[in-house]
Amino acid sequence: MELKHIDDIEKATKKGKNELFRLGIGLLFIVGVMLYTSTLELERGGLMLVMAAMIGGYMAMNIGANDVANNVGPAVGSHALTLGGALAIAAIFEAAGALIAGGDVVTTIRNGIIDPTRLPGGEAYVWLMMAALLAGALWLNIATAVGAPVSTTHSIVGAILGAGAAAAGLEVVNWNTMTEIAASWVISPVLGGVFAAGFLYLIKRSITYQQDMVEAAVRMVPLLVALMAWAFTTYLILKGLNKVWKVGVLPATLIGLGVGVAVWLVLRPLLRSRMSRIENSKASVNQLFTVPLIFSAALLSFAHGANDVANAIGPLAAIYDAVSVGGGRVADKAAIPLWVMMVGGLGISVGLALFGPKVIRTVGSEITELDKMRAYCIAMSATITVIVASQMGLPVSSTHIAVGGVFGVGFLREYLKANYARMEAEIRAHHPEGDMAAINAFLARFKAASVQEKGEMLAELKRRSKMRMDPANFSKLERKGLKRVYRQELVKRSQLLKIAAAWVITVPASALLAAMLFFMIKGMSV
Repeated sequence: MELKHIDDIEKATKKGKNELFRLGIGLLFIVGVMLYTSTLELERGGLMLVMAAMIGGYMAMNIGANDVANNVGPAVGSHALTLGGALAIAAIFEAAGALIAGGDVVTTIRNGIIDPTRLPGGEAYVWLMMAALLAGALWLNIATAVGAPVSTTHSIVGAILGAGAAAAGLEVVNWNTMTEIAASWVISPVLGGVFAAGFLYLIKRSITYQQDMVEAAVRMVPLLVALMAWAFTTYLILKGLNKVWKVGVLPATLIGLGVGVAVWLVLRPLLRSRMSRIENSKASVNQLFTVPLIFSAALLSFAHGANDVANAIGPLAAIYDAVSVGGGRVADKAAIPLWVMMVGGLGISVGLALFGPKVIRTVGSEITELDKMRAYCIAMSATITVIVASQMGLPVSSTHIAVGGVFGVGFLREYLKANYARMEAEIRAHHPEGDMAAINAFLARFKAASVQEKGEMLAELKRRSKMRMDPANFSKLERKGLKRVYRQELVKRSQLLKIAAAWVITVPASALLAAMLFFMIKGMSV
């Protein structure tokens, strides 16, 4: 007992040292941002810009710690990537996306959430943006600490709403935009869950429910991977490279289709030649999705870095523009200097490496058990939902879509999971021992049959029962039992409640924090 107590103390000490080490590295990054910004030669507002840059770096780190988990979490949970490999890939591609495709101009008032013409301008505008940045970062930090993946876009939107209301009253808020954002709380996870569940059901029906899974996989996997290549190429062009390469939806779709066809032409004969080395098992088929999942994690990270870096550097770029140009004006758009881009890109990578594992584990393994086929479905769901929703003008969150996809595959598994042990127990309880051989033989054939064959067996069972030809003497109630699917709890309800609660309070919590911080900064500056 004493040895166990000592061991627990040693583990706690080691964990504490690791936490201090990560915190120290994070502080070094913030100090580096501070030192660099202090060397910039500005006629006015130098101290304000240094503070804003430090807060922007802190925000970027929190985006990396929380939001990137949605891109790599399923790949880690399915063991397509190790945690270390996922962190390395995501850090590289997040930074690359931010620096290469992050764009040179951002909208300073995020999503039109407030009316810039009603703002007082000048210093109040800088205070507003600083309060919004800090509030968004603090809320992400809190969410990461409890392991809840939340939307960084919603965090910064709520923060700008709260700071804007504190600066100029509630009339400054664009309530139509707020209504759309509230709608996305429901739209995003539902669409993500439906698409992910749909892909998983397609895979089950076309591959894992077939008796010859190898033949089914050789036929279907090239099509599925080609579909992924099509969707990801289109997604990357529209969402990842849109700031540096302007391409319409139709050309992007056609380019993606060309890439998908090329992938299918290469992969189909390759898998056909490997048929003899693929076992007729689900585990063996699962391995065929490993390489596509690695590519998906990299491409999703690149697109995320290109898009969501604006959540960290948009307000920072706006502050830099207001401070360097002066005149009290509020610009609709602000140019982004390279150093601001570097703060965003490197901050995301540093935050991911230091604090990302907690939320990655939540998404990858603590909601439901994932294998490579399920992770493929989640990646496809995240990609296709964003493309479809953006073309329909629906406001969706990539975080909510990805997590909704995880819940979708989990709930589909619950729905489809047959409780054969309970079914067998019920049947045996209603028959004399002389029927056991017939019952066991039927159940063994039923379990191994494909979906179509199961339907045929049940129809035949019903026909034979009516003619009193059923050797197992199944009753009508027991035949219905064969059709039932007993739900097992494969999705952790505690995680569902925690994440849903975090989503609902993200905008109001970040808004309240931003309002308080605005008054605090204003009071210190006056």
